Amino acid sequence: QVQLVESGGGLVQAGGSLRLSCAASTRIIGIYAMGWYRQAPGEQRELVASITSGGRTNYADSVKGRFTISGEINENTVHLQMNSLKPEDTAVYYCKLTLWSANLYWGQGTQVTVSS
Repeated sequence: QVQLVESGGGLVQAGGSLRLSCAASTRIIGIYAMGWYRQAPGEQRELVASITSGGRTNYADSVKGRFTISGEINENTVHLQMNSLKPEDTAVYYCKLTLWSANLYWGQGTQVTVSS
């Protein structure tokens, strides 16, 4: 069974940086895209950033210019560099992997807390 393993979350002061990483536990073929979502308490899960196997990226407006997604899709890994963090970025961040078959997988989530 495929598992997505996330790392890099933690506590940081406003203005600081964190780098999240996500890797699949087994080699997967047929990946369409990988990405990061986040969910704050009482809020719906929302897209943060995604990258397709062709290298096309997409960002939420709230993180444009501050976050950068990168990945080695063929190696089943994706990273999220988060700079200039704000308290409103506090959330649980989830990695998502989508196959061309439309099957998808989620990671277990990693907590990011930004203090003011």
